[in-house]
Amino acid sequence: MSLLPNIAAIRKNYALKSLTEDSVAQDPILQFRIWMEEALAAEVVEPTAMVLSTATAAGRPSARVVLLKDVTANGFVFFTNYSSRKGSNMHDNPFAALTFFWPELERQVRIEGSIQKVEPAVSDAYFKSRPKGSQIGAWASPQSQSISSREVLEKADAAYSLEFAETAEIPRPPHWGGYSLQPDYIEFWQGRPNRLHDRIVFEKQGAAWELKRLAP
Repeated sequence: MSLLPNIAAIRKNYALKSLTEDSVAQDPILQFRIWMEEALAAEVVEPTAMVLSTATAAGRPSARVVLLKDVTANGFVFFTNYSSRKGSNMHDNPFAALTFFWPELERQVRIEGSIQKVEPAVSDAYFKSRPKGSQIGAWASPQSQSISSREVLEKADAAYSLEFAETAEIPRPPHWGGYSLQPDYIEFWQGRPNRLHDRIVFEKQGAAWELKRLAP
């Protein structure tokens, strides 16, 4: 017997907008920027939240929500602990995927590509912009490692807070920094009535992008 007997009946008929080959920007990075700006203008909840999917060298997948911090001509930038589970995955298997879902706009974006660390200066600049509590948290948390209790984390936070109490500029931990996902596949999904959704895909072919429509 199903433990959640009513969820199969949940459905929404999407009908807000459409997406066509003629209306989409021919540069997928530009199209993403347009949609992100519209998500921000619509005050979507957590518009920069994205599911980061990684895999071990053996191919075992793992996914979690992280926050997008920049989009450049070369990639999608986020920051994390290099020693975390995702950091270990990306070290062993430098390919990943990102998924954005903005239900208020009935839109999804899927991005796949290769991963590399950003330049140290970029990580330094972003770390400097973070609130002091978050900076200390990056030092205190052995992200993804097993700890015996929350007290361990709180004691480490208190210790680093004391250590950096008189420090004007807290240095970036060597185990913390940014990654850039350099895309070779970007899919824009717009919900449409009767599940006949619009799916426009850009795939990298050499230095150019090839556009095509996929069946929903």
